[in-house]
Amino acid sequence: MPRDAVVDEERISVASQRQLIWWRFRKHRLAMAGAIIVLFFYFVALFGDFLSTSDPQASEGQRSLMPPQAVHLFEGASLSPHVYAVVGQRDPDTLQRSYAVDPTRRIPVRLFAHGYEYKFLGLFTTDIHLIGTEGTPAERSLFLLGTDQQGRDIYSRLVLATRTSMLIGLTGVALSIVFGVTLGGISGYYGGVVDTVIQRVIEVLRSIPVIPLWMGLAAAMPKDWSVTQVYFALTVILSVIGWTELGRVVRGRMMQIRREDFVTAAELVGSRPRRVIFVHMVPLFASHIIAATTLALPLMIVAETSLSFLGLGLRPPSISWGVMLQQAQNVQAVALSPWMLVPVIPVVVVILAFNFLGDGLRDAADPYDL
Repeated sequence: MPRDAVVDEERISVASQRQLIWWRFRKHRLAMAGAIIVLFFYFVALFGDFLSTSDPQASEGQRSLMPPQAVHLFEGASLSPHVYAVVGQRDPDTLQRSYAVDPTRRIPVRLFAHGYEYKFLGLFTTDIHLIGTEGTPAERSLFLLGTDQQGRDIYSRLVLATRTSMLIGLTGVALSIVFGVTLGGISGYYGGVVDTVIQRVIEVLRSIPVIPLWMGLAAAMPKDWSVTQVYFALTVILSVIGWTELGRVVRGRMMQIRREDFVTAAELVGSRPRRVIFVHMVPLFASHIIAATTLALPLMIVAETSLSFLGLGLRPPSISWGVMLQQAQNVQAVALSPWMLVPVIPVVVVILAFNFLGDGLRDAADPYDL
Protein backbone atom coordinates (compact mmCIF):
# COMPACT_ATOMS: atom_id res chain seq x y z
CA MET A 1 0.00 0.00 0.00
CA PRO A 2 1.41 3.45 -0.88
CA ARG A 3 2.75 5.48 1.99
CA ASP A 4 0.29 8.34 1.38
CA ALA A 5 -2.66 5.94 1.58
CA VAL A 6 -1.35 4.53 4.86
CA VAL A 7 -0.96 8.02 6.31
CA ASP A 8 -4.50 8.96 5.23
CA GLU A 9 -5.92 5.79 6.74
CA GLU A 10 -4.16 6.42 10.04
CA ARG A 11 -5.31 10.04 10.05
CA ILE A 12 -8.93 8.98 9.49
CA SER A 13 -8.78 6.26 12.14
CA VAL A 14 -7.86 8.72 14.92
CA ALA A 15 -9.95 11.70 13.73
CA SER A 16 -13.05 12.84 15.55
CA GLN A 17 -16.46 12.82 13.92
CA ARG A 18 -16.38 16.61 13.58
CA GLN A 19 -13.05 16.45 11.73
CA LEU A 20 -14.30 13.74 9.39
CA ILE A 21 -17.40 15.76 8.52
CA TRP A 22 -15.32 18.88 7.89
CA TRP A 23 -12.84 17.04 5.64
CA ARG A 24 -15.65 15.70 3.51
CA PHE A 25 -17.58 18.96 3.50
CA ARG A 26 -14.67 21.08 2.28
CA LYS A 27 -14.37 18.86 -0.82
CA HIS A 28 -17.83 20.05 -1.90
CA ARG A 29 -16.97 23.28 -3.75
CA LEU A 30 -20.54 24.45 -4.22
CA ALA A 31 -21.23 23.88 -0.53
CA MET A 32 -18.14 25.89 0.43
CA ALA A 33 -19.22 28.70 -1.90
CA GLY A 34 -22.71 28.57 -0.39
CA ALA A 35 -21.26 28.77 3.13
CA ILE A 36 -19.22 31.85 2.20
CA ILE A 37 -22.27 33.55 0.67
CA VAL A 38 -24.42 32.74 3.70
CA LEU A 39 -21.76 34.12 6.05
CA PHE A 40 -21.58 37.27 3.90
CA PHE A 41 -25.34 37.80 4.16
CA TYR A 42 -25.25 37.39 7.94
CA PHE A 43 -22.34 39.83 8.05
CA VAL A 44 -24.52 42.33 6.17
CA ALA A 45 -27.37 41.61 8.57
CA LEU A 46 -25.12 42.20 11.59
CA PHE A 47 -23.52 45.45 10.35
CA GLY A 48 -26.46 46.73 8.29
CA ASP A 49 -26.52 50.23 9.77
CA PHE A 50 -22.80 50.66 9.19
CA LEU A 51 -23.04 49.46 5.58
CA SER A 52 -26.05 51.61 4.69
CA THR A 53 -25.66 55.14 3.37
CA SER A 54 -28.98 56.81 4.20
CA ASP A 55 -31.73 56.67 6.76
CA PRO A 56 -34.02 53.95 5.31
CA GLN A 57 -37.13 55.85 6.44
CA ALA A 58 -36.05 59.24 5.06
CA SER A 59 -38.46 60.06 2.21
CA GLU A 60 -38.64 62.94 -0.24
CA GLY A 61 -41.25 63.30 -2.99
CA GLN A 62 -38.88 65.31 -5.17
CA ARG A 63 -36.68 62.25 -5.73
CA SER A 64 -39.39 59.64 -6.25
CA LEU A 65 -38.42 56.67 -8.48
CA MET A 66 -34.93 57.96 -9.20
CA PRO A 67 -32.89 55.45 -11.25
CA PRO A 68 -29.61 53.99 -9.91
CA GLN A 69 -26.77 56.48 -9.72
CA ALA A 70 -23.38 55.77 -11.30
CA VAL A 71 -20.27 56.08 -9.14
CA HIS A 72 -17.19 57.38 -11.00
CA LEU A 73 -13.93 56.13 -9.54
CA PHE A 74 -11.43 58.30 -11.41
CA GLU A 75 -11.02 61.99 -12.08
CA GLY A 76 -8.60 62.11 -14.96
CA ALA A 77 -5.70 59.81 -14.05
CA SER A 78 -6.15 60.01 -10.28
CA LEU A 79 -8.39 57.90 -8.04
CA SER A 80 -11.22 60.15 -6.87
CA PRO A 81 -14.59 58.42 -6.30
CA HIS A 82 -17.50 60.77 -6.91
CA VAL A 83 -21.05 61.07 -8.19
CA TYR A 84 -22.76 63.83 -10.08
CA ALA A 85 -25.80 65.63 -8.77
CA VAL A 86 -29.15 64.58 -10.22
CA VAL A 87 -31.74 67.18 -11.18
CA GLY A 88 -35.41 66.22 -11.42
CA GLN A 89 -37.86 67.74 -13.83
CA ARG A 90 -41.46 67.03 -14.83
CA ASP A 91 -42.69 66.76 -18.41
CA PRO A 92 -45.42 69.41 -18.91
CA ASP A 93 -47.37 67.15 -21.29
CA THR A 94 -47.25 63.73 -19.61
CA LEU A 95 -46.52 65.03 -16.07
CA GLN A 96 -44.01 62.22 -15.79
CA ARG A 97 -40.96 62.99 -13.66
CA SER A 98 -37.54 62.47 -15.21
CA TYR A 99 -34.00 62.96 -13.95
CA ALA A 100 -30.89 64.33 -15.60
CA VAL A 101 -27.27 64.33 -14.44
CA ASP A 102 -25.72 67.72 -13.73
CA PRO A 103 -22.01 67.33 -14.66
CA THR A 104 -21.16 70.70 -13.14
CA ARG A 105 -21.96 69.51 -9.61
CA ARG A 106 -19.43 66.90 -8.51
CA ILE A 107 -20.01 65.23 -5.12
CA PRO A 108 -17.03 63.34 -3.62
CA VAL A 109 -17.64 59.86 -2.21
CA ARG A 110 -15.47 58.68 0.64
CA LEU A 111 -15.10 55.77 3.03
CA PHE A 112 -16.01 56.00 6.72
CA ALA A 113 -18.11 59.10 6.25
CA HIS A 114 -20.54 60.72 8.67
CA GLY A 115 -24.27 60.15 8.21
CA TYR A 116 -27.37 59.46 10.23
CA GLU A 117 -26.94 58.28 13.81
CA TYR A 118 -27.49 54.67 14.86
CA LYS A 119 -26.47 52.28 17.61
CA PHE A 120 -23.55 50.13 16.52
CA LEU A 121 -24.44 46.54 17.47
CA GLY A 122 -26.80 48.09 20.01
CA LEU A 123 -23.83 49.15 22.16
CA PHE A 124 -23.05 52.81 21.46
CA THR A 125 -24.29 55.64 19.24
CA THR A 126 -22.28 56.63 16.19
CA ASP A 127 -22.80 58.19 12.77
CA ILE A 128 -19.90 56.57 10.89
CA HIS A 129 -20.87 54.66 7.73
CA LEU A 130 -18.74 52.65 5.31
CA ILE A 131 -19.67 54.88 2.36
CA GLY A 132 -20.84 58.48 2.36
CA THR A 133 -20.49 61.84 0.66
CA GLU A 134 -18.69 65.08 1.43
CA GLY A 135 -20.37 68.45 1.62
CA THR A 136 -23.96 67.20 1.45
CA PRO A 137 -25.96 64.50 3.28
CA ALA A 138 -26.03 61.11 1.57
CA GLU A 139 -29.86 61.12 1.82
CA ARG A 140 -29.88 63.91 -0.76
CA SER A 141 -27.01 62.95 -3.04
CA LEU A 142 -26.11 59.22 -3.06
CA PHE A 143 -28.54 56.64 -4.49
CA LEU A 144 -26.60 53.56 -5.53
CA LEU A 145 -29.70 51.50 -6.42
CA GLY A 146 -32.14 54.34 -7.00
CA THR A 147 -35.17 55.28 -4.92
CA ASP A 148 -38.69 53.93 -4.43
CA GLN A 149 -42.04 55.68 -4.82
CA GLN A 150 -41.57 57.59 -1.56
CA GLY A 151 -38.06 58.69 -2.52
CA ARG A 152 -36.33 56.38 -0.03
CA ASP A 153 -32.89 54.97 -0.82
CA ILE A 154 -33.30 51.38 -2.05
CA TYR A 155 -29.71 50.38 -1.27
CA SER A 156 -29.98 51.31 2.41
CA ARG A 157 -33.39 49.69 2.70
CA LEU A 158 -32.12 46.53 1.01
CA VAL A 159 -29.19 46.26 3.42
CA LEU A 160 -31.42 46.62 6.49
CA ALA A 161 -34.09 44.35 4.97
CA THR A 162 -31.42 41.63 4.87
CA ARG A 163 -31.26 41.74 8.66
CA THR A 164 -35.00 41.17 9.05
CA SER A 165 -35.35 38.45 6.42
CA MET A 166 -32.24 36.53 7.46
CA LEU A 167 -32.86 36.71 11.20
CA ILE A 168 -36.52 35.75 10.98
CA GLY A 169 -35.46 32.59 9.12
CA LEU A 170 -32.73 31.82 11.66
CA THR A 171 -35.01 32.42 14.64
CA GLY A 172 -37.86 30.47 13.09
CA VAL A 173 -35.66 27.46 12.35
CA ALA A 174 -34.12 27.58 15.84
CA LEU A 175 -37.58 27.34 17.38
CA SER A 176 -38.54 24.62 14.89
CA ILE A 177 -35.53 22.56 15.98
CA VAL A 178 -36.60 22.85 19.61
CA PHE A 179 -40.18 21.79 18.82
CA GLY A 180 -39.20 19.11 16.29
CA VAL A 181 -36.46 17.42 18.29
CA THR A 182 -38.33 17.59 21.61
CA LEU A 183 -41.77 16.44 20.43
CA GLY A 184 -40.37 14.04 17.83
CA GLY A 185 -38.01 12.53 20.41
CA ILE A 186 -40.79 12.10 22.97
CA SER A 187 -43.08 10.58 20.35
CA GLY A 188 -40.50 8.06 19.14
CA TYR A 189 -39.15 7.16 22.57
CA TYR A 190 -42.39 6.60 24.46
CA GLY A 191 -44.69 5.42 21.67
CA GLY A 192 -48.22 4.34 22.59
CA VAL A 193 -50.76 7.03 23.44
CA VAL A 194 -48.15 9.78 23.54
CA ASP A 195 -47.00 8.93 20.03
CA THR A 196 -50.58 8.77 18.75
CA VAL A 197 -51.48 12.20 20.17
CA ILE A 198 -48.37 13.92 18.82
CA GLN A 199 -48.76 12.35 15.38
CA ARG A 200 -52.41 13.40 15.18
CA VAL A 201 -51.38 16.96 16.06
CA ILE A 202 -48.78 16.85 13.26
CA GLU A 203 -51.38 15.59 10.78
CA VAL A 204 -53.81 18.35 11.76
CA LEU A 205 -51.14 21.03 11.34
CA ARG A 206 -50.06 19.68 7.95
CA SER A 207 -53.63 19.44 6.70
CA ILE A 208 -54.52 23.11 7.26
CA PRO A 209 -54.62 25.05 3.94
CA VAL A 210 -51.74 27.52 3.94
CA ILE A 211 -53.26 30.59 2.25
CA PRO A 212 -56.52 30.66 4.28
CA LEU A 213 -54.48 30.11 7.42
CA TRP A 214 -52.26 33.11 6.72
CA MET A 215 -55.22 35.26 5.75
CA GLY A 216 -56.90 34.43 9.05
CA LEU A 217 -53.73 35.09 11.03
CA ALA A 218 -53.15 38.40 9.23
CA ALA A 219 -56.70 39.47 10.08
CA ALA A 220 -56.26 38.35 13.71
CA MET A 221 -53.13 40.42 14.32
CA PRO A 222 -54.09 43.72 15.99
CA LYS A 223 -53.44 46.74 13.79
CA ASP A 224 -51.94 48.65 16.70
CA TRP A 225 -49.17 46.10 17.24
CA SER A 226 -45.64 47.41 16.90
CA VAL A 227 -43.19 46.11 14.31
CA THR A 228 -41.42 44.08 17.00
CA GLN A 229 -44.65 42.40 18.10
CA VAL A 230 -45.61 41.49 14.53
CA TYR A 231 -42.07 40.19 13.92
CA PHE A 232 -42.20 38.01 17.04
CA ALA A 233 -45.69 36.70 16.22
CA LEU A 234 -44.72 35.83 12.65
CA THR A 235 -41.59 34.03 13.83
CA VAL A 236 -43.51 31.93 16.35
CA ILE A 237 -46.23 31.07 13.82
CA LEU A 238 -43.69 29.98 11.20
CA SER A 239 -41.98 27.83 13.84
CA VAL A 240 -45.20 26.19 15.08
CA ILE A 241 -46.05 25.12 11.54
CA GLY A 242 -42.52 24.36 10.35
CA TRP A 243 -41.48 21.82 12.99
CA THR A 244 -43.72 18.98 11.81
CA GLU A 245 -41.43 17.54 9.13
CA LEU A 246 -38.39 17.47 11.40
CA GLY A 247 -40.53 16.01 14.18
CA ARG A 248 -41.50 13.05 12.00
CA VAL A 249 -37.90 12.45 10.94
CA VAL A 250 -36.71 12.47 14.58
CA ARG A 251 -39.56 10.15 15.57
CA GLY A 252 -38.59 7.64 12.89
CA ARG A 253 -34.95 7.62 13.90
CA MET A 254 -35.88 7.28 17.57
CA MET A 255 -38.06 4.26 16.84
CA GLN A 256 -35.15 2.64 15.00
CA ILE A 257 -32.62 2.95 17.81
CA ARG A 258 -34.70 2.92 20.99
CA ARG A 259 -34.20 -0.89 21.37
CA GLU A 260 -30.43 -0.76 20.83
CA ASP A 261 -28.18 -2.15 23.54
CA PHE A 262 -26.66 1.21 24.50
CA VAL A 263 -30.15 2.66 25.13
CA THR A 264 -31.07 -0.31 27.29
CA ALA A 265 -27.79 0.00 29.19
CA ALA A 266 -28.41 3.71 29.83
CA GLU A 267 -31.88 2.91 31.18
CA LEU A 268 -30.55 0.12 33.40
CA VAL A 269 -28.02 2.41 35.09
CA GLY A 270 -30.82 4.80 36.01
CA SER A 271 -30.61 7.48 33.32
CA ARG A 272 -33.75 9.55 33.03
CA PRO A 273 -35.68 9.54 29.73
CA ARG A 274 -34.62 13.13 29.06
CA ARG A 275 -30.95 12.18 29.35
CA VAL A 276 -31.40 9.05 27.24
CA ILE A 277 -33.08 11.05 24.46
CA PHE A 278 -30.87 14.13 24.32
CA VAL A 279 -27.51 12.72 25.44
CA HIS A 280 -27.45 9.19 24.01
CA MET A 281 -29.88 9.11 21.07
CA VAL A 282 -30.09 12.55 19.45
CA PRO A 283 -26.29 12.92 18.90
CA LEU A 284 -26.38 9.83 16.66
CA PHE A 285 -28.25 11.75 13.97
CA ALA A 286 -27.16 15.29 14.83
CA SER A 287 -25.57 15.61 11.38
CA HIS A 288 -28.92 14.90 9.77
CA ILE A 289 -30.59 17.51 11.96
CA ILE A 290 -27.97 20.08 10.93
CA ALA A 291 -28.51 19.29 7.25
CA ALA A 292 -32.30 19.42 7.61
CA THR A 293 -32.01 22.72 9.43
CA THR A 294 -29.86 24.22 6.69
CA LEU A 295 -32.39 23.16 4.06
CA ALA A 296 -35.26 24.53 6.17
CA LEU A 297 -33.74 28.01 6.46
CA PRO A 298 -34.47 29.04 2.84
CA LEU A 299 -38.05 27.79 3.21
CA MET A 300 -38.51 30.09 6.20
CA ILE A 301 -37.03 33.02 4.28
CA VAL A 302 -39.27 32.33 1.28
CA ALA A 303 -42.29 32.04 3.57
CA GLU A 304 -41.61 35.41 5.20
CA THR A 305 -40.89 37.07 1.85
CA SER A 306 -44.01 35.64 0.22
CA LEU A 307 -46.28 36.52 3.13
CA SER A 308 -44.95 40.06 3.36
CA PHE A 309 -45.26 40.45 -0.41
CA LEU A 310 -48.93 39.43 -0.19
CA GLY A 311 -49.50 41.76 2.75
CA LEU A 312 -50.04 38.87 5.20
CA GLY A 313 -46.73 39.10 7.06
CA LEU A 314 -44.62 42.07 8.02
CA ARG A 315 -45.93 45.44 6.96
CA PRO A 316 -44.55 48.99 6.75
CA PRO A 317 -42.78 50.66 8.45
CA SER A 318 -40.88 47.39 8.95
CA ILE A 319 -38.34 46.59 6.25
CA SER A 320 -37.88 43.15 4.71
CA TRP A 321 -37.38 41.77 1.22
CA GLY A 322 -41.07 40.97 0.95
CA VAL A 323 -42.13 44.42 2.14
CA MET A 324 -39.86 46.04 -0.45
CA LEU A 325 -41.28 43.87 -3.23
CA GLN A 326 -44.82 45.01 -2.44
CA GLN A 327 -44.17 48.12 -4.53
CA ALA A 328 -43.32 45.97 -7.58
CA GLN A 329 -46.64 44.11 -7.75
CA ASN A 330 -47.87 45.62 -11.02
CA VAL A 331 -46.52 45.54 -14.55
CA GLN A 332 -46.30 49.32 -14.78
CA ALA A 333 -43.88 49.55 -11.86
CA VAL A 334 -41.70 46.82 -13.35
CA ALA A 335 -41.71 48.40 -16.82
CA LEU A 336 -40.99 51.97 -15.71
CA SER A 337 -38.84 51.27 -12.65
CA PRO A 338 -37.12 47.87 -13.07
CA TRP A 339 -34.71 48.66 -10.22
CA MET A 340 -37.63 48.10 -7.85
CA LEU A 341 -37.07 44.36 -8.44
CA VAL A 342 -33.57 44.47 -6.95
CA PRO A 343 -34.70 42.63 -3.74
CA VAL A 344 -35.36 39.56 -5.90
CA ILE A 345 -31.60 39.12 -6.39
CA PRO A 346 -30.63 38.52 -2.73
CA VAL A 347 -33.67 36.26 -2.28
CA VAL A 348 -32.56 34.01 -5.16
CA VAL A 349 -28.87 34.11 -4.20
CA VAL A 350 -29.37 33.29 -0.53
CA ILE A 351 -31.82 30.47 -1.27
CA LEU A 352 -29.39 28.87 -3.73
CA ALA A 353 -26.54 29.31 -1.23
CA PHE A 354 -28.52 27.64 1.55
CA ASN A 355 -29.48 24.75 -0.75
CA PHE A 356 -25.85 24.19 -1.79
CA LEU A 357 -24.78 24.38 1.85
CA GLY A 358 -27.48 21.91 2.87
CA ASP A 359 -26.50 19.48 0.10
CA GLY A 360 -22.89 19.61 1.24
CA LEU A 361 -23.81 18.97 4.87
CA ARG A 362 -26.09 16.13 3.88
CA ASP A 363 -23.31 14.50 1.85
CA ALA A 364 -20.90 14.97 4.77
CA ALA A 365 -23.28 13.34 7.24
CA ASP A 366 -21.59 10.01 6.51
CA PRO A 367 -18.10 11.01 7.64
CA TYR A 368 -16.48 7.66 6.93
CA ASP A 369 -17.26 7.87 3.21
CA LEU A 370 -14.12 9.88 2.39
